[in-house]
Amino acid sequence: EKDDNRRWLTVPKPPEQVWPQLVSFWQDLGFMLVKNDAGAGVMETNWAENRAKLPQDIIRKSLGSVLDTLYSTGEMDQYRTRIERTPDGGSEIIITHRGMIEVYTTAQKDFTKWEPRPTDPDLENEMLSRLLVKLGATEAAARAAVDKPIVVATPPKDRARVVTGQSAATLEVDDNLDRAWRRVGIALDRSGFSVEDRDRAAGLYYVRYVDPKTAGQEASPGFFAKLFGASTDTSAAAIKYQVALKSDGTKTLVSVLNAQGVPDTGENSQRIVSVLAGELK
Repeated sequence: EKDDNRRWLTVPKPPEQVWPQLVSFWQDLGFMLVKNDAGAGVMETNWAENRAKLPQDIIRKSLGSVLDTLYSTGEMDQYRTRIERTPDGGSEIIITHRGMIEVYTTAQKDFTKWEPRPTDPDLENEMLSRLLVKLGATEAAARAAVDKPIVVATPPKDRARVVTGQSAATLEVDDNLDRAWRRVGIALDRSGFSVEDRDRAAGLYYVRYVDPKTAGQEASPGFFAKLFGASTDTSAAAIKYQVALKSDGTKTLVSVLNAQGVPDTGENSQRIVSVLAGELK
């Protein structure tokens, strides 16, 4: 199914049955799962290089795996999979991508650093297609399903806006609660927030947020741990928040609360709302 540039799979099996297949899917592709939380319905792969981008000249075809260790694409990818139970007892599976790119920091090109690169919806769609095959579809049927998905909504030009004068940093989204819940979840995943848990009945996402002002200081060890293995930044710079969704007729209000569930209007909360607004428009 499709909503704007977001695609997902709807599967007529409960999450408990689908979860082991998702674990096997990522492991078969060579990824390690640094987060595998069936209770929260979230799994996250390690950061891995896309070897398909390496040059395929005749020498490399001959030496293969030996030279694979000597080349670098300068790009790394990570995937997060979220599974939601649908009202009819089936599963909704969402795959989101995050990317990093290695860039030179000097004119001599002797030093590099890793920086975030934009989310790639094409990679998300590719993984959805492969997952369909894993779940029993033929390759042709999987490609057709991803290329021509069921369109569940025709989005207006501006679907989200920041609301002022509220007791908490708040967004107004032109979607009902069900659609807004999905879209906010995808926005959080694509933006790199660590979603520790969620409560669909209460309309709450429990997230960790790292202030970009401190992310390169005391949080840097946590960043590299996350880049090459660990799934959650546990540094002092990572602060817990709640992202709350509440139905308001045909619209949904999305607000940021602190860890205790109290409305928060601080700078970090305003920044979270701004990031979500950019993703949800």
